[in-house]
Amino acid sequence: MGKVLIVDDEPSMRRIVISNLRQDSHISVEASGPSGAIALLSKEHFDVVITDQKMSGGTGLDVLRAVQESDPTTSVIFLTAVGTVELAVESMRQGAFDFLTKPYVLDVMRATVRRACERTELLRENAVLRTTVRKLESADEILGQSKEIHSVRELISRVAVTNSTVLITGETGTGKELVARAIHRNSARANRPFIAINCAAVTETLLESELFGHERGAFTGADKARNGLFEAAHEGTLFLDEVAEMSPAAQAKLLRVLANGEIQRVGSTTTRKVDVRVLAATHRDLQARVHGGQFREDLFYRLAVVPILLPPLRERKEDLEELCQMLCARIAREMKVPTRQLSQDALKKLRSYAFPGNIRELANLLERALILGKHVQLEPEDFPLQPGSVPSNRTGRESTIEQLAAQLPEQLDLRELLAKLERLLIDRAISSSNGVQAEAARRLGLSRSDLGYKISKYSI
Repeated sequence: MGKVLIVDDEPSMRRIVISNLRQDSHISVEASGPSGAIALLSKEHFDVVITDQKMSGGTGLDVLRAVQESDPTTSVIFLTAVGTVELAVESMRQGAFDFLTKPYVLDVMRATVRRACERTELLRENAVLRTTVRKLESADEILGQSKEIHSVRELISRVAVTNSTVLITGETGTGKELVARAIHRNSARANRPFIAINCAAVTETLLESELFGHERGAFTGADKARNGLFEAAHEGTLFLDEVAEMSPAAQAKLLRVLANGEIQRVGSTTTRKVDVRVLAATHRDLQARVHGGQFREDLFYRLAVVPILLPPLRERKEDLEELCQMLCARIAREMKVPTRQLSQDALKKLRSYAFPGNIRELANLLERALILGKHVQLEPEDFPLQPGSVPSNRTGRESTIEQLAAQLPEQLDLRELLAKLERLLIDRAISSSNGVQAEAARRLGLSRSDLGYKISKYSI
């Protein structure tokens, strides 16, 4: 039994169809044309739509398109007196379930509607199952029971159903891309593309072309026009990892996309509309970069509509045992090696470690131990942590910085002081690197584009 919408401009034909379907206890609703059908489709859900093709005020293909927009799982049956091969092919190509010609056999009509109802029910069950699987996958990847991780999961569930931009921050290896993928999988865009790009891994000159595309002849080697990632991610999600490394020019273009949904290819004078949800991530303090002039303040507020901060692994040690169990099972499955539990002594050793590389480093340690370990369980000796890798609560660097701060006067111009200190450190790094900017950038923990910007800013 299903709910059926009959669309026909002949009242007598609608009555015949309704009478025929009543034998199978279907609930029937009628519309005298496409406009009435479209109005009903916007307010009610139907299992099957039976529509004539030629009607006053439109065609059955108009009804089919309205059904596809309102609920693609609804099955559509065409019923027409003028059956042609072209019409049959076009209706099936656009997603119709079946095509019957008048006069139709009553039993054939009833059987067709029964099959259409079964197909609709199956599609809807599959949709529910896919949603459930996506949520389970997300839960499996965002591991842990600490209050910090519970807060992250709650934020994911609340923001996923919206189209808001999200800024995911946290140290390297904390799982920022996993969070982005979980947001996408639980959003209305889940069946559309998810595209990720690491902004730090692409040179400044190529990043704009990668994101926004380029026209033929825009630069040397551009022998043909090319879509950018924003166009490729249309109606889906674009994840900008390490967004803090974007050049000022790329930042300006990104701001335009977020403000009005328009992109401009490199070498083009025209704009194109795109519908893309942007998720961004960085391991840097983006607000500090805004204050330092390396990142646009207006772009920061566009990106950080909903901020999600991922805690480092050293601050959620209560999750370590569960993480180890899940990661061991996954690594064993992927590497085709037997999985093993960790002994309590091994867990104790791992809990005393600071994990500067966070979950990525933990996965690396576990993979090596599963491959090379010789015991029934993973033991402390299977984790050869580097000497001095178990830090105290306060590092020497933190202590030195505090000693320096204690020597400064209580009243000072903080911005001027930070600018002078930054210029001094950059000067020193460039001198000690014999003028090699790439090496200076590495020593300072900056990208080359960041260092280039600062050199220009301070006229070094």
